Amino acid sequence: MSLALSTLLYEWRRYLAAVIALALAGVLMLALSAMFIGILQSFTATIDKSRAQLIILSAKADSLGGPGGGGSALPKRVVPLVYRHPDVVEVQDLPNNFGPFYGPGKTSPTMVNIMVVDASPNGVTLPDDFTDTMRKAIEPPYNVAIDKSAMKQLGVNLGDQATVNGRTVRIALILTGYANSQAPGVVISRQTQRLMGLANDDRLGLLMVRIKDPSRAEVVRDELNALGKDQFRAWTKKELATATIRNAMSEGLLAIILGFMSVIGFVIGVVITWQTLRGAILANIKEFASLRALGVSIGDLRTVVMELSFWVGVLGIGMAAVLMVGITFAAQSANIPMGYEIGSLTQTAILLLLIAIGSGALTLGALKKGEPADLLK
Repeated sequence: MSLALSTLLYEWRRYLAAVIALALAGVLMLALSAMFIGILQSFTATIDKSRAQLIILSAKADSLGGPGGGGSALPKRVVPLVYRHPDVVEVQDLPNNFGPFYGPGKTSPTMVNIMVVDASPNGVTLPDDFTDTMRKAIEPPYNVAIDKSAMKQLGVNLGDQATVNGRTVRIALILTGYANSQAPGVVISRQTQRLMGLANDDRLGLLMVRIKDPSRAEVVRDELNALGKDQFRAWTKKELATATIRNAMSEGLLAIILGFMSVIGFVIGVVITWQTLRGAILANIKEFASLRALGVSIGDLRTVVMELSFWVGVLGIGMAAVLMVGITFAAQSANIPMGYEIGSLTQTAILLLLIAIGSGALTLGALKKGEPADLLK
């Protein structure tokens, strides 16, 4: 075991504040972005969980929420054009509407996001977490599903009757994982959509495409885009989800808030970690002076301090991960959606490690106080 790691394990109380500071800096950077990503993912839950491999939007779309995105309609002539590709098995549009919801005894409406799915077995827009029992629950006309997080807001329980868009519906299914912090979601079948008069016979929403071989999704995407000749744009689900999150996180007030929180987390991490490491080194300065008296060079001691900083960074990352797991479970129990991306997690871990190593570099000057002659005082 190296001297740096032995020192950290033996004197762990001296370095605990630095580890906690790094962990809290990581939580500060991750928690807010995870909440926003979770909110965005809740908006697109029926898309992300669908059994389709490709999504078709308008030609100018750069994401679901961007210009020409998911809110734009496609002409019906696009459907036979997509079917011309030999790998395409099924194409269905995914309508998305808003409407007033009246719970039992309610006199004022709550605007809800009406999400339409296919209630047929293995339907292309049927979420992949729907069991056959869940599918059958919303199959009858006017049977609907809501997320459990919306029950209190809408004032309904399983089996209650309510009014959506002027039609009486029955709450036949309670879902988890479809929380929407902006507008509660109501999931209905395509048959119920038609009966409620929400179907648009002239234009379609975004198109969900199932292909023969899911492993060829990217190849089929490129071939469909070439076939469409700028009449539409095909996306893989992962590609579309990434673009939607990236666009939402880089625009306007949200980008400013996230940037500000990242800067605050960075400053807190650097200052507290630096001062804690410096204090720990100064507390052990006689030991370092003894090592110099025994012939250990100042360069070797600097290497020990930098390695010590590295291990503090590793422990800080580990503690941040534990804290984020706890925060995620707490958020889920409160029906608050949380989402994570590998890129942001990796970026935060690297940043915390750089903070620790940078703080160690700032601490190296303290070693000059450990002169062997000081041992004679």
